[in-house]
Amino acid sequence: MQSALLPPLPDRWFHSFAFPDGSRADGIKPLASLQEEADQIFIAPLAGKRVLDIGAWDGFFSFQAEQRGATDILATDHFCWSGQGWGDKRGFDHAHAQFASKVRSLDLDVADHKADKLGQFDMVLLLGVLYHVPDPYRTLEAAAAMSRDHLVIETVTALRHEPVPAMRLFTELELDGDPTNFWAPNILALQEMCRRFGYSRFQVLPEALDNQGWRKWAMPLRRKDRYRRAIFHAWR
Repeated sequence: MQSALLPPLPDRWFHSFAFPDGSRADGIKPLASLQEEADQIFIAPLAGKRVLDIGAWDGFFSFQAEQRGATDILATDHFCWSGQGWGDKRGFDHAHAQFASKVRSLDLDVADHKADKLGQFDMVLLLGVLYHVPDPYRTLEAAAAMSRDHLVIETVTALRHEPVPAMRLFTELELDGDPTNFWAPNILALQEMCRRFGYSRFQVLPEALDNQGWRKWAMPLRRKDRYRRAIFHAWR
């Protein structure tokens, strides 16, 4: 495909890509980190699967699902495509054209995701979304309703040493100076919520996902407690 025919480049990328024509997009999140996460997210065969990627942004994980064999992928976003975020959809559209992708896209706010509107998918991705919503319980409930079997959550966690399900509410601007960061659950809270939504088997990869270099804002909460990111898998 001629570069002149590609959609315009964004002013700034969040995801990084190595495109088939040899060009690269160097986003905030390095390609090596994204590829490592993808290997922790896509741990089950995807051939013939339907995948929903909520909060897709530039679409790295949507395109990864396609490249790993999924046959129907829906990428959704609103905040980062046409909402109040600093990004827009040009990165997704450019990558989509570069990969000659068949991934579908829908500009849809997280709160508007409903099973009766979108249907069900074999796998639902909720990556980097849960801590940005004021009501993580309802958000997770809606995502679970659209998941036929497998739900993957990537999120900031806290209070890992608490013996009960718990979430920590950030004070405004506490996390990365971003007022859209609200909650950090612990693993027990993720398990308990998912049990209520019909899941019975869970896996965290890795068990204690340390902060990556691109998350330099990850500072101690108090004393030894830290923000840590986790990739949490739930199956029916």
